[in-house]
Amino acid sequence: MSASPADLVRRFHHAVGLDARTTPTEVPAPLAAQRGRLLAEEAAEVAEVSVTGPLDKLAHELADVVYVAYGTALVHGIDLDAVIAEIHRSNMTKLGPDGRIRRRADGKILKGDHYEAPDVAAVLRRQGWVPGGE
Repeated sequence: MSASPADLVRRFHHAVGLDARTTPTEVPAPLAAQRGRLLAEEAAEVAEVSVTGPLDKLAHELADVVYVAYGTALVHGIDLDAVIAEIHRSNMTKLGPDGRIRRRADGKILKGDHYEAPDVAAVLRRQGWVPGGE
């Protein structure tokens, strides 16, 4: 069995001396800005290659986005797997009791009557985050 993306990125951060917090926390503004620029750069590359291809380049750029996103979460001390699980739980409530969904004209899945918003703050609190306590 292979390691999770979180484990792989944690190993990289430790190996190269990057931040790897274990409790959710705010980080200094310059570090937060740097992580934001890295994410924006990777997302732009995905957007470009999504149109121009080829598929192996798209796969590479998608993986880069995920890697940088996990790294950004690690810098902030966020267990991103737990947050993703909460987002997934919420997304599954978009299904109606009959298992159907509603879509916008462009195909986006809409929130139905049974939708429950994700409680990401609760996930972070379980990880040790104290809102306003940084």
